[in-house]
Amino acid sequence: MFYKFICLTLPLQFLILFHSEVTLAQSNTPDTLKITLKQAEGLFIKKNLRLIIQQYNIENANAQIITARLFNNPDFSFSNGIYTSGQSGGYKEQAFSISQLFSTAGKRNKNIQLAKIGVEQAQYQFFDLLRTLKFTLRNDFYSIYFQQQSAKVYNEEINSLTKTLSVFKQQYQKGNISQKEVLRIQSQLYSLQAEYNNLQVGIDTIQSEFKLLIKEGPATTIEPQFNYDLDGKEVVSKIPYQQLLDSAYTNRYDLRLSKSSIQYNTLNLKLQKSTAIPDFSLSLNYDKLGGYGTNYLGAGIEFNLPFFNRNQGNIKQAKIAIDQSKIQLQSVQEQIERDVASNYKGALRLEKLYNSFDPQFKSDFNHLIQEVSINYEKRNLSLLEFLDFYDAYKLNTLQLNALQLSRITSLEQLNFVTGTLFFNK
Repeated sequence: MFYKFICLTLPLQFLILFHSEVTLAQSNTPDTLKITLKQAEGLFIKKNLRLIIQQYNIENANAQIITARLFNNPDFSFSNGIYTSGQSGGYKEQAFSISQLFSTAGKRNKNIQLAKIGVEQAQYQFFDLLRTLKFTLRNDFYSIYFQQQSAKVYNEEINSLTKTLSVFKQQYQKGNISQKEVLRIQSQLYSLQAEYNNLQVGIDTIQSEFKLLIKEGPATTIEPQFNYDLDGKEVVSKIPYQQLLDSAYTNRYDLRLSKSSIQYNTLNLKLQKSTAIPDFSLSLNYDKLGGYGTNYLGAGIEFNLPFFNRNQGNIKQAKIAIDQSKIQLQSVQEQIERDVASNYKGALRLEKLYNSFDPQFKSDFNHLIQEVSINYEKRNLSLLEFLDFYDAYKLNTLQLNALQLSRITSLEQLNFVTGTLFFNK
C-alpha cells in the first residue's frame, strides 16, 4: 500500500518541483521594458511618489481654507451649589454664563485669503516639481537611448575581435602568424571590454534613476523606443528669442510662486496690523441666588487694552518679508533671463554644428567598416590598418551619438527654462 502511494505521489512531486524551479527562473530573469517617451511620461504622472506627496500638500492647503472659515466656538460655564453653612437653601444656588469671541478688523477674511494664497503656492510648487522631474525623466530617456546605441558599437566590435582572436590563435598554433599579432588583437579586445563595462555602469546608473521616476522594478531593463529625426532641420532658429523669454515669464511656476509670495506677505502685513486691534467677547450671565437678588441676568463685554503689546514685532517681520520677497522675485527674473539666453545660444550653436555634417557620412562610414573587415580577412590590409579603421569607426560613432544627445538635451533644456514644450514633442 505504501509502495503504491509513493508511486502515485512521486511524479506529482517532481511536477511541482519542476514548475517551481521554472517559475523561480522566470522571476529571476530580468524583464526588458520597451517604452516610448509618451508612455514613460504617462507612468511617471500616475506612479511617481514625489508627485503624489506634493499632491497631499495641496490637499492640506485646501484644509487650511476650511479651518480659516470656521467661527470661534462659544464658551459656556455652569455652577451648582452643593453645600453652604450660611443662608438656608444656599445649596440651591445655580449660575451659568455663555460668551462668544468676535474677531475685529476683518481678521477672519484675511486668514481666509491667506489660506487661498497658500493653496495657490502649493499648486505652483507641485507644477514646478513636475517641470523639474519631467526634465530629468526626458533627459534620462534620451541618455539611455544614445548610450545603448554606443553600447551596440562596442558589442559589434567586441564580437568581431573575439572571432578574429579565435582565428588568430588557431593560425598562431599552425605557425602562420606571429605571437605579436595575437597579443595585439587580445590587447585591443581587453581594452574594448573595459570601455564597454564603464559605459554599461553609466547606463545602469541612469536606468536606476529613470526606473525610480516611473516606479518600475529594479530588475527591469529599459529599452527606449525613439526615432531621431533632427537631421538637417532648423528648429531653434525658427523660434525668436523673445518668444522663448515671454513664455518663461508666463509659464515658469517658480516665478509665479515668487510673485505669490509678495501677495502673501502683503496680506500678512495687513493681518498683523489688524491683530493690533483687540478682539472682544460678549457674554450673558445668569445667577439664581445672586447678591443682587434672585434670578439675576446680566450681560458683559471683554477685550484687551492695547497699552503695551500692539503686535509691533510681527508687524516689523511682515514688512521685512515683503522686502525680502521682492528681492527674491527680482533674483528669479534675472536667473530666468540668463538661463534662456545661455541655453538659446548653446542650442543654436549645436544645431549649426550638427547640420554642417554630411548626413550621408554615417551610412558611408558604416559601409566602409564592413569593407575593411572583408579586406582584412582577405589579408589586403595589415593588422595595424585594420585596428586603426576600427578605432576610427568606434570614435566617430561615439562622437556622433554624443553630439546627437547634446543637441536633443539642449532642446530639452530650452523646454525646461521656458516652462513650455517647444521641442521634442
